[in-house]
Amino acid sequence: MDTSTRDHGSQPLDELMEQWRLKNHDLVDISEEQLSHKQVQKARKGRQLTLHLMQKIMRTINAAVLLKLNQEQHAQFVPYAHKQLFNYAKGHDAGWQDPNRPLMPQ
Repeated sequence: MDTSTRDHGSQPLDELMEQWRLKNHDLVDISEEQLSHKQVQKARKGRQLTLHLMQKIMRTINAAVLLKLNQEQHAQFVPYAHKQLFNYAKGHDAGWQDPNRPLMPQ
């Protein structure tokens, strides 16, 4: 992490998107909050974002994952919090284990 450039390196969001097989364009398409490709790319690569943008991305990734799940799996899905998607967010726990792993595509 380089605090002088506000660049925090690859984020947990990036790995999560890979595991769920989501592309940047998927989030942009699903977002109802005018999310741009540039914002998603910055989030994945670790450029420091505002809390508002982190929350916008969090809401969008939760919506994108729900679209990949069937009705039975919706009840089992635990929504992601912004502190789980960004390693520089207040309250981030590096040891957090994703409870949605069994729902991920194989």
